[in-house]
Amino acid sequence: MFKPFALAAAVSAVFSLQAMAAGTQLTVYTALEAEQLKTYKQAFEKANPDIEIKWVRDSTGIITAKLLAEKDRPQADAVWGLAASSLAILDQQQMLEAYAPKDLGSISKNYRDAANPPAWVGMDIWAATLCFNTVEAEKQGLSKPVSWQDLTKPEYKGKIVMPNPASSGTGFLDVSAWLQTFGETQGWAYMDGLHQNIGQYVHSGSKPCKLAASGEFPIGISFEYPAVQLKRQGAPLDIILPKEGLGWEIEATAVIKGTPKAEAARRLADFSASPAAMELYKENFAVLAAPGIAKPQTELPADYEQRLIKNDFAWASQHRDEILAEWRKRYDGKSEKVAQQ
Repeated sequence: MFKPFALAAAVSAVFSLQAMAAGTQLTVYTALEAEQLKTYKQAFEKANPDIEIKWVRDSTGIITAKLLAEKDRPQADAVWGLAASSLAILDQQQMLEAYAPKDLGSISKNYRDAANPPAWVGMDIWAATLCFNTVEAEKQGLSKPVSWQDLTKPEYKGKIVMPNPASSGTGFLDVSAWLQTFGETQGWAYMDGLHQNIGQYVHSGSKPCKLAASGEFPIGISFEYPAVQLKRQGAPLDIILPKEGLGWEIEATAVIKGTPKAEAARRLADFSASPAAMELYKENFAVLAAPGIAKPQTELPADYEQRLIKNDFAWASQHRDEILAEWRKRYDGKSEKVAQQ
């Protein structure tokens, strides 16, 4: 007579175990390269089997705009892989939960929020790079540029593609770096000259390098990750680091304030700053937030980190809106059109 009750209890126990196994689904916003997502997700979930990552991925500018639009009703629980200048804006809007990951002591102070506890913590660094297709350049009789200023030469008219700074973190770090390196007046004058040679502004930091690799444009203003990956795959690319110095950004992680899954989001932040995560990042980047882990990349010079400009992230984030408004006014006519949904 008790068997039905025993059966019901057993069934209930099974469902309870399944619910526990399913665990927490964590909505994570990211601008990481698409091919990195699976590896990072698998490593985190292996270390945290009770948490499942649900990625929401797009380019830096789009993810930043999405987070700001959702300020009053946040949809994300955490951010894993977004530009520090974007996270600084979110912090100014009081959208981030300050949190010190367990391995914070191993993170360089240059690559994390200065507050204690920090609002965001760096993962790795990416920097501006020129992808130069040597085969197409030879066909078209183009000389090899060695500086940013070289890109304004008349021989490159229509031959250059670069990221749109409104949608791409790489594009914004380029514009911000030129304004900081050359000064605001000369920086805009430089971009006026460069604009004459731009074939198109695209909505991705890696796309210009991919277009250069395929020969669609002989020169792509991009960053080092796609340049190294494409060169390793046999693309006829020279990786050029302009001699005036490289604009750069910190890829970083943060917890969204008010998430009902705060404990799981903090565990994500713990993992992102851990030695295990740094081992993943070093496969993709030459400079990591935790020193002493990165391995040399033969495609890049040994002094790569020393070529990074002195970057004022606070200035860049504070002036982002006005910089983008001015950029759109001057140059948006050559922007890639966004596909309609």
